[in-house]
Amino acid sequence: MAVPTNKEELIRSIKINYEKLSKELLLIPTDLTEVKELDGHRKGTLMSINNLIGYLVGWGELVLKWNHRMDNKEAVDFPETGFKWNELGKLAQKFYKDYEEEDFNSLLSKLDDTVGGILSLIEIKTNEELYEVPWYANWTLGRMIQLNTASPYANATGRIRKWKKQKNVKNR
Repeated sequence: MAVPTNKEELIRSIKINYEKLSKELLLIPTDLTEVKELDGHRKGTLMSINNLIGYLVGWGELVLKWNHRMDNKEAVDFPETGFKWNELGKLAQKFYKDYEEEDFNSLLSKLDDTVGGILSLIEIKTNEELYEVPWYANWTLGRMIQLNTASPYANATGRIRKWKKQKNVKNR
């Protein structure tokens, strides 16, 4: 799918990629969701399906936090307080830890809520706010949202499919 260039394409991209991801997630046997067998987001690490969902929730919540702070004219520590852009692997580990106590169904619910919040955010923004003015450095808000939602959803879907094939995981 091409990189979205307007509000409608962004909404469509998130919805399509999230629907594909959701279908894959719902077909995973729950007893396999805590097994750390997927390549992690930091070189040399492994993660579970639950870690992957926590990672997606973490980034989605960051997008919402960034926007909230920007809308309120508050300072934003990009990507997150205590982390630099070249430390995204460490940030991924933080997200895994943040959600390690959550079970699979709770994580799915949090991810649904986060995606819903992001779609609601997009709905209240104009196309100009999303794509016609810089929002962070040279990046538009729409592009920052896409980089942290639709793209990771597609990546996660691919990771899950590869893992299922390698492990011969049959859909439940």
